[in-house]
This record gives sequence, structure tokens and C-alpha cells, in this order.
Amino acid sequence: MEFDTKVALVVRDDLASWQKLNVTAFLATGIAASAPEAIGIPYEDANGRQYAALLRQPVMVYGGDSAGLLRAFQQGQQRELTIAVYVKAMFSTGNDEDNRAAFLAEPADQPDLVGIALRGPKKMVDKALKGLSLHP
Repeated sequence: MEFDTKVALVVRDDLASWQKLNVTAFLATGIAASAPEAIGIPYEDANGRQYAALLRQPVMVYGGDSAGLLRAFQQGQQRELTIAVYVKAMFSTGNDEDNRAAFLAEPADQPDLVGIALRGPKKMVDKALKGLSLHP
């Protein structure tokens, strides 16, 4: 199936494994929350038990350094893509309110990003990701 939108996560490649997984999970929820039209219908097993719905399209995960993340972030802003963010200071918080305060304290043009998620027209997302590679 071909999609006209793309969902891509970019995670800093120098993080510990648990941090990469944590950031990936948070960013995916940000995209899901901002794009209810991208969510499929709930799953059901052969016994009729219900399970949560998932995004209807693949989520591509890229790796990059700080400069690559910042460039993709800025390109995403210029292209008015949906962006979810995770900054380094959020590792030291324990709740959503403190996460939002940590992000608000960051320099608006150069936050200390450890991960971003982008969603929008496929060509625009691809242009924002130029130079980044899929996460190994």
C-alpha cells in the first residue's frame, strides 16, 4: 500500500539503548495523538478480545547526531510538518508537566534534541530527512 504521508522518527545515535527505546515510544505517541486520522481500528483476536488500534502506516526510524537532528527539526519547521520533540533535559523529569517545562526552557531555535518525529507529505518529510540514514 502506498501512503501520501510519511511518519519518521529520528533518534540521536549516541544514546544508551534504553534511552533510544524510551524516546522512540514517546515520539510515536506524539504523532498518534496529533493525527487521529492516521490511526487504524482496534485489533481483535480469534477469541473476540479487543486490542488497541495502531498507526495505519509504517513508522521509519532514523539515526543521527545532534547536528542532523537539529537540521531535520529546522527543515520540518520550514515545511510546516507535524513535529514531536524530545530534549535531553526530559530524561531527568518524571511527568508531562515537567517535560513541557523542560522543553519550554530550551532555546527555541536550537533545542538540545535527542529525538524528533515528523509527519506530513512524503516528499516534504523526505527532504527534511536528507542526509540521515535509517537506524541500524
